[in-house]
Amino acid sequence: VQLQASGGGLVQAGGSLRLSCAARGLNFNLATMDWYRQTPGKERELVATITPDGTTTYVDSTKGRFIISRDNRRRLVYLQMNSLRPEDAGVYFCKVKWRGLDWWGQGTLVTVSS
Repeated sequence: VQLQASGGGLVQAGGSLRLSCAARGLNFNLATMDWYRQTPGKERELVATITPDGTTTYVDSTKGRFIISRDNRRRLVYLQMNSLRPEDAGVYFCKVKWRGLDWWGQGTLVTVSS
């Protein structure tokens, strides 16, 4: 399994970014996909999840601002991040649990300037 995250960058507070994660080596249509983020001094935090049928869940701090979605044909999962805050900054990772193992992408850095 390979996950390739992209789309991070520098944005001003209040701005938007869209992260993408490309997945290979699994039956993507059957996979529940997660986005996590990690900030210095904190544990990696689950930000959003999307199941194979499109059901989504979010950590409370991102509800109403972030949208997770998927394109099964292109094997991509997205995280649209709106109204970004300085506390949203960090390295964002996509993750999938497949055949009993957790697989992580390499992370993409999001920086939010105040």
